Amino acid sequence: MWKGTKLYSVLFNKCPHCHEGDFFVSKNPFSFKDFSKINPACSNCGENFMKEIGFFYGSMYVSYGLTIALGVGMYLIMCLLLNLSELSFLISFVAAGLLLWTTIFRIARLVWINLFVKYDAKSKVISDKAKA
Repeated sequence: MWKGTKLYSVLFNKCPHCHEGDFFVSKNPFSFKDFSKINPACSNCGENFMKEIGFFYGSMYVSYGLTIALGVGMYLIMCLLLNLSELSFLISFVAAGLLLWTTIFRIARLVWINLFVKYDAKSKVISDKAKA
């Protein structure tokens, strides 16, 4: 579909380098036990996802931006288009934030790593011996 774009990697939880292997261990963002567990490396191309200690601290800024975008979008729709009260917006925004925090967390990490890793369509597949 959009393979080769950063959006593909972010939306489908794929390796930013080859777009084949999964970035997170679990595909379900609402599995609270392991929603934040990242595979140490891509199962397809071997790209290291653990770049350095503290690498993903920068994703907090992305998460903040995504949350602000969600709030502004909700405000524009609810208060300006639908003429609902600010209190209904506030309650809805808090509810949406609580429901979507794991998804925003995951998207922010995928966006962050995609800023630093380029897609390479010619990525080599790791042999079964190297995977073991």
